[in-house]
Amino acid sequence: MRKVSKVFYISLAISILFILWGIIDESILPNWNLNNITTLIQDFLVSRFGWFYLLVTTGFLIFSIFLIASKYGNIVLGKDGDKPEYNYLTWFGMLFSAGMGIGLVFWGAAEPIWHMHLPPYPTETEVEAARVAMQHSFFHWGLHPWAVYATLALALAYFQFRKEEPGLISSTLKPLFGDRMNGGYGTLINVIAVFATVFGVATSLGLGAQQIGSGIEFVSGTISNTISLQLIIIAVVTVLYMISALTGLNRGIKILSTTNIILAILLMFFLLFTGPTNFIMNFFTSTLGAYISNLPEMSFRMAPFIKENANWLEDWTIFYWAWWIAWAPFVGMFIARVSRGRTVREFVTGVLLVPTIFGALWFSVFGGSAIHLEMVEGIDIYSIMNDAGSEAALFTVLENFPFTMVMAVLAVLLISTFFITSADSATFVLGMQTTNGDLNPDIKVKVIWGIVQSGTAAVLLWQGGLAALQTASIISAFPFAIIMILIIFSVIKAFRAEAKIYELKRRKRERS
Repeated sequence: MRKVSKVFYISLAISILFILWGIIDESILPNWNLNNITTLIQDFLVSRFGWFYLLVTTGFLIFSIFLIASKYGNIVLGKDGDKPEYNYLTWFGMLFSAGMGIGLVFWGAAEPIWHMHLPPYPTETEVEAARVAMQHSFFHWGLHPWAVYATLALALAYFQFRKEEPGLISSTLKPLFGDRMNGGYGTLINVIAVFATVFGVATSLGLGAQQIGSGIEFVSGTISNTISLQLIIIAVVTVLYMISALTGLNRGIKILSTTNIILAILLMFFLLFTGPTNFIMNFFTSTLGAYISNLPEMSFRMAPFIKENANWLEDWTIFYWAWWIAWAPFVGMFIARVSRGRTVREFVTGVLLVPTIFGALWFSVFGGSAIHLEMVEGIDIYSIMNDAGSEAALFTVLENFPFTMVMAVLAVLLISTFFITSADSATFVLGMQTTNGDLNPDIKVKVIWGIVQSGTAAVLLWQGGLAALQTASIISAFPFAIIMILIIFSVIKAFRAEAKIYELKRRKRERS
């Protein structure tokens, strides 16, 4: 295999060891199995360093807003004169599909219901609980996660396309550490990035298989959503995304991403106009205003005096912030790859605002419909989720609106295409990370990582170890958050140097 780096072999070995650790029977290592160890580490990090996750994630948002308003906004992510490779629809489709598409489908109806019944702090009425629930759903899937992605993706795109550095996380730190990033330190940083990507995506594949299984059970009426069905789904989807991966970025991922957006818009508007339209749009408008006005307070809210509120923050907000940071290497590298030719201002504005607004509308439609069914129609979706899992919320909502089967089939197709796109994008990104930033990784490398991802998801789904895998991925967020802080300083240093060069050129032109 051409251009394979040390990162490939080290990451592959770590992945295999973690899979083996995850499938060891608990009776063999009663106190040292993967689930116990990762849970202990994660609980320690979240309980002791929750404030750190909160501050750094908000810091990424502040940094992103600064870039939009700064003099650096006109810098091109590429050579001067480079034009964007993809139109806006395709670009938004790609970054959205890789970023959190499958998560929105999974949690769109479920999360607001969870928050309404188990709010972040005591509420006096059910109406207030519903408002707080939707506001926090906006918060968890809005500006903060996309600021995390934008920060890393911007750095990668700038150094790769403007400075012609390899498309690696370590390359973004060269202004601070120079050639030391070509040695052991750089390898360590890139291995951490691969670790987070492999296990983060594998967990999402497992969750996606669970929801596709739930959809098949709902549509068929006879097939049960068992582990066997979920393993078959993983096998089928693996074949599909490997075919897509082998066709390359400009065919497989591009076509699938556009299809994702079209299917998502069709499903969302279908439910919007067959459901309680006026309620949904009023809910969207009022919640958007509440989200914007309360954003500073929510961004820094901890609960040092009330343990129940602190536990909620650890379980939801801090967990999400760590999860988005853990996903940043994968999503950031992919967004960077498809963003060549855009200016800093255009890039950050697009990455922050478009997915945030779309996500808010999505939660208003699906979460708003679920809340309407509970509060007005008396359908207990909360109890259904407690019995059948969060993946059942979406199909429970669809069951109560016209053209149920059409919408359910459309939802299964959407989940499947998001599933395929995420896995496809991940094989591409893992290929880049383990071949010294090659923009067209060797097919064999992509196939190997595709098998590792699906194999990991299948084995740990079968063993019931997805939670441990997810926790292991999130643990990597702690060191990676520190790396991202350093990346901000590195980018600012590089931008200042570029601004000085631009100013010297301007003065030289004026003198001549």
